[in-house]
Amino acid sequence: MSIQSFENAAARVPKFAEIDRKFGPARNVSVELARSLSPTDRLAVWVTDRVGSMAFFFAVAIWTILWLGWNTAGPVEFRFDPGPAFAVWLFFSNLLQLHLMPLIMVGQNLQDRYGELVASADFDISQRTEAEVDAILQHLTNQNALMLEILKRVEGLESAGRASR
Repeated sequence: MSIQSFENAAARVPKFAEIDRKFGPARNVSVELARSLSPTDRLAVWVTDRVGSMAFFFAVAIWTILWLGWNTAGPVEFRFDPGPAFAVWLFFSNLLQLHLMPLIMVGQNLQDRYGELVASADFDISQRTEAEVDAILQHLTNQNALMLEILKRVEGLESAGRASR
């Protein structure tokens, strides 16, 4: 194999500058999403994050226990929502549910959009990494072939030197 064929093989290996041009810089999907969210979208995500927490669950559970406990076991003259119907508690609970349900669904859709952006960015990074690894392997393959050619020439020179003695 001649030096010219090594140069031709090296010219076919993609350079990292070419890979940079092809794939561009890595995307910051958090910034992309933040720029695309309206104030109401931000509110929906904020509510979804808070309502989907154990703190919110405990707050609702404690509120329910206190409300039902007071109206069941509290002083009769101070009970404001008589059992067993607890109509006022049901009214407020239903209002809370009716308002939070669609808001949470909007927030989950926005969080899903973020997940899709992250998956897309991960795929782009994987493609770039694959191209870079391929370029490195091509360089290493060319270097191995070049090293073998150099060793053969050195051995040829050594054997020619021994034969001339």
